Amino acid sequence: TKNKDIFVARDPIGIIPLYYGLTSENEIMFASEAKSLTRDCTFITTFPPGYFLKISNKEYLADIDLEILRLRKGWSTNVNFTQYYKPAYDSNCLSENNQDLDDITNNLREKLILSVEKRLMSDVPYAVLLSGGLDSSLVASITSRICAERKEKLHSFSIGLKGAPDLLAARKVAKFLGTVHHEIIFTVQEGLDCIRDLIWHLETYDTTTIRASTPMYLLSRKIKAYGIKMVLSGEGADEILGGYLYFHNAPSSEEFHKECVSRVKNLHHFDCLRANKSTMAWGVEARVPFLDQEFIEYAIALHPSLKLKDGIEKWALREAFSDSENPYLPEDILWRQKEQFSDGVGYSWIDGLKEMTENCVSDTDFKQNKESLGVKSKEEYYYKRIYNEMFPEDIGIKRWIPRTDWDGVGYDPSGRAQGVHVNKY
Repeated sequence: TKNKDIFVARDPIGIIPLYYGLTSENEIMFASEAKSLTRDCTFITTFPPGYFLKISNKEYLADIDLEILRLRKGWSTNVNFTQYYKPAYDSNCLSENNQDLDDITNNLREKLILSVEKRLMSDVPYAVLLSGGLDSSLVASITSRICAERKEKLHSFSIGLKGAPDLLAARKVAKFLGTVHHEIIFTVQEGLDCIRDLIWHLETYDTTTIRASTPMYLLSRKIKAYGIKMVLSGEGADEILGGYLYFHNAPSSEEFHKECVSRVKNLHHFDCLRANKSTMAWGVEARVPFLDQEFIEYAIALHPSLKLKDGIEKWALREAFSDSENPYLPEDILWRQKEQFSDGVGYSWIDGLKEMTENCVSDTDFKQNKESLGVKSKEEYYYKRIYNEMFPEDIGIKRWIPRTDWDGVGYDPSGRAQGVHVNKY
């Protein structure tokens, strides 16, 4: 207040949403939800992660949005974006494949354990989200050991259609860890019924984000009813370690690494957005241990030959927690193939979405409007149409699309669409 400066910053990875907007009156506005800005702003976009912004009397304009601001007639506010988080992996440099394996696995294990411990500094009731996949199961396992030392009970939550792969795997993990486990069964119709509300909360039309957010949104409502205020979740590991199935098709180690870097830098558009907004819609806070700065900067630099080895995704992470004397997880869970959350909750969930959108969008409408809407499927068309009804303009939204320029990679973001999944199952 002394200097009349305004200082705004966003966390390094973009775990927490932040937007800014420009008005016709030469004002700049900020909010954690874009919908808060739509009434007053003629331009809205995401605030870049790892940057701070200082508005003062000095005449200075940042390069990052210089072209955007030039388009604003009469723009006079002085805006200074500064990148305060400059990670080493931003250079896309690939590490050498000559590191000691024991050192690597020990470092991975210790850094993830410390990351979980940091996020358990909480004075509210907490729990873990447990899909039964590797990432959430490791977070749950580490948390359960910490809770045992504290003599606390740990609650775990999973969701899926009846008989879903994730429910069965999560049940096994919960029994192994001794958590107080809660299974939430949802139906395809319940998921379909909340799509419109979900898009309102997510503020995106991205297909894979909506597919995966729906069960997370339904689960968060139940978690809140139990009085839980904070949950630990497993987001981020697949981006850091190349865990998505299409990474099997990477043409080279260099391309594999560059894709990991790109995925991490865009997390705020996808998994971070989903984890935050799906849970906060019901007043539940999600914390993500894999996105600890120290863990990211160490793990992302590992050579791809340690991330994908013998056809196994995230090999180094699995190896780091492979302990025959004091196992963190059952062996079949520790080495389970990647299932994307929207697949693992039950294959008929995505199938149901595709069927519903196929019926809701006529062939004529799709053919006439697909180019103007920038969509390639009726499912994308359906989400974009709802989004356009709610929000006046596109706020810099991106679509999560696998690397279709890599040989053999399909356009559909579902892991089931990739050949390595088809071959296994």
